[in-house]
Amino acid sequence: MTRLSVEMLAADAPAPITSAGHAQLGIAVLVGIAVIVLLITKFKLHAFLALTIGSLVLGAVAGAPLDKAITSFTTGLGSTVAGVGVLIALGAILGKLLADSGGADQIVDTILARASGRAMPWAMVLIASVIGLPLFFEVGIVLLIPVVLMVAKRGNYSLMRIGIPALAGLSVMHGLIPPHPGPLVAIDAVKANLGVTLALGIVVAIPTVIIAGPLFSKVAARWVDVPAPDRMLPQRASDELERRPGFGATLATVLLPVVLMLAKALVDIVVDDPADRTQRVFDVVGSPLIALLAAVLVGFFTLGRAAGFTRDRLQQTVEKGLMPIAGILLIVGAGGGFKQTLIDSGVGQMILDVSKDWSIPALLLAWLIAVAIRLATGSATVATVSAAGLVAPLAADMSTTHTALLVLAIGAGSLFFSHVNDAGFWLVKEYFGLSVGQTVKTWSLMETIISVVAGGLVLLLSLVL
Repeated sequence: MTRLSVEMLAADAPAPITSAGHAQLGIAVLVGIAVIVLLITKFKLHAFLALTIGSLVLGAVAGAPLDKAITSFTTGLGSTVAGVGVLIALGAILGKLLADSGGADQIVDTILARASGRAMPWAMVLIASVIGLPLFFEVGIVLLIPVVLMVAKRGNYSLMRIGIPALAGLSVMHGLIPPHPGPLVAIDAVKANLGVTLALGIVVAIPTVIIAGPLFSKVAARWVDVPAPDRMLPQRASDELERRPGFGATLATVLLPVVLMLAKALVDIVVDDPADRTQRVFDVVGSPLIALLAAVLVGFFTLGRAAGFTRDRLQQTVEKGLMPIAGILLIVGAGGGFKQTLIDSGVGQMILDVSKDWSIPALLLAWLIAVAIRLATGSATVATVSAAGLVAPLAADMSTTHTALLVLAIGAGSLFFSHVNDAGFWLVKEYFGLSVGQTVKTWSLMETIISVVAGGLVLLLSLVL
């Protein structure tokens, strides 16, 4: 985008809802974020309520009329849910189908049957990465814990040697790869190309998950040499089924939306003619909505019917898949409202003006902002949506590639050092039977490695692309 077009966009943009100067806006941001952090960490308030209150506080401190601050928040909430809400819902349905039909177990068992010894940590990271594509992080952990404990016990492996690669695969997918909520919100906020972001996300994710998973697990197993907890393994979904989907059909269903979105990105690069019929077709089938919808519809047959599900059982699976995402949708929506309040108050433009005098690269700035919010709130999703709102104006004069890298920088920063204010920290601690110190030396350090390695790779790619 040329400087002239940026100036024209600035001229056409709506006037800020406040006339506050840079100092007052800076204070408003700090106070707003501090309120959100305090409400989440000290008063244990749900992130949706904390983001709502923090947005209104930010508007008030910035000197915006309350009615305009409310309008900004509700507008941002509505547009964010409209942009990514359906995608999150479709992803949840696909994930539930994968879990309930035994498709996930089929992938796990097939890969484990062909892996042994030194290959087992690599098999675990592969399983987690494939299964983690359509699943939310918490669901993925619950699904994979029985597998991790079973493999560690039967093979007499250190729990960390098996567990860390599985956690790394899930975490990298969660932070960097659409259609997970965080990356989708960031893509929507900075107006990035989803296909390009997905392609570059895979490029960044592969070396990141190798370093933070199988390689780091060697070190983690020496630091925390613990066996799998001696307790009853949770029952797997497929244990109650007479039959389950085939490996090939399950894998094809999981990868279908990724293939369609990548195909669209490739056609856009090769053809680059909006009037071309081929490009128009791929613009439709490769859009995230159609790609995920196609995977869900295909999954009804390749997963649901293959497992012997009746129509009523399929309907129940869809309903159960949608129920847990209410909280996620509200948090993502409120994050969008917070983002819009930042933009309408002029905070985004303020950061754009101030950062012009800094020597710090925009991608590094985005990573650092996401890191700070992640450390404060403990939520990768809150860190992503807040950081995306703050740095969105920086994308105005970026190329398509660098805008996608901006999304990945935010996603990488949002994973930095999970600690006691993160629900994921306690989930890992309890499932693996670790102490707080052991969890910090394994899980928290693994998350930091993911964040730093992915952030470094993003900066490296920005120099060559």
